[in-house]
Amino acid sequence: MDKRADETANRRARGLDRAFDILDALREAGRPLRPNEIASALAAPRSTVYEIVAALLKLSVLEAADAEGRVFLGRRLFLYGQAYGQHSDLPSRVATVLERLATETHETAQFCLLDGNKYTVAMMREGSRPFRISSSLGERTPIPWTASGRLLLGHRDLEEIRAFVPPDDFRLPSGQWLDPAEFAAQGRRAVADGYFTFDSIVDSYTHCFAVPIKRADGTAAATLCLVAPRADALRNHTDYLARLRSAAASLEPSFAGDAPGST
Repeated sequence: MDKRADETANRRARGLDRAFDILDALREAGRPLRPNEIASALAAPRSTVYEIVAALLKLSVLEAADAEGRVFLGRRLFLYGQAYGQHSDLPSRVATVLERLATETHETAQFCLLDGNKYTVAMMREGSRPFRISSSLGERTPIPWTASGRLLLGHRDLEEIRAFVPPDDFRLPSGQWLDPAEFAAQGRRAVADGYFTFDSIVDSYTHCFAVPIKRADGTAAATLCLVAPRADALRNHTDYLARLRSAAASLEPSFAGDAPGST
């Protein structure tokens, strides 16, 4: 009896994991997909994906997008988001901090997180410069491409990083290969220093600053970032880091209850 109960529990857990995989696939695609397209993206059995999609449609977690069988994220998720916003003051606190950073520095300020084994900009305020420095909110980016990635994974050893980060993500936009050992070493230094900055490897004219928002155990739950033109970043390097550190410290009480090292 216990064995059958364990098997049932394991099947349900796998089904729940797969349901979240489906939601992630749709969010990453940013458009409605057919179930067979979702199955291909996940390398998952089509029958399983069709079954879970049907269940999520009944619950309004997914919605039919057209007459050709495409589905997308449903209105029930919007209600969950509203409930979270009413329960937690974190979004408003982060928004206030980003607004202040962008106003004081005139640079683009970002609040960044891990999203599975990728990096994402969760919230952002653009600076007041005549040209636009921005990122796509919610876009999933390879962790090694980012300044924040060094802080978010800096508490992990090399083998943990190799197991967590997809191998292809160490191939930079330039085509160059970043040695995972070098990335791990940069992460250790970033954690010790309490920040990481570098010339962006995604574009050729900006410099990225990142500082950790720490949990109670000292690991990074998230990061605050500034993205600035390289000349201004060099001129204001010390000031920008000081402002980021002060802002990050103001947000840390909101993350004190996070599970230790849960990124």
